[in-house]
Amino acid sequence: MIDLSQAEFHKSSFSGSGNNCVEVATNLPGVVVVRDSKDRNGPCLVFTPSEWDAFTRGVIAGEFRP
Repeated sequence: MIDLSQAEFHKSSFSGSGNNCVEVATNLPGVVVVRDSKDRNGPCLVFTPSEWDAFTRGVIAGEFRP
């Protein structure tokens, strides 16, 4: 189990106000952690930095558009 107690979560400046977004923590060694801003004590998704990089590159390239 990964200790997430030191995770520093941030949400995108594009999110605006409210809690309908995801938050990402990149400060832990070897992992990128994602959580739902509406449920900060709920489950988290954990990715390797290379997995997260591949995902963000895919988003930028439009690979997930319908």
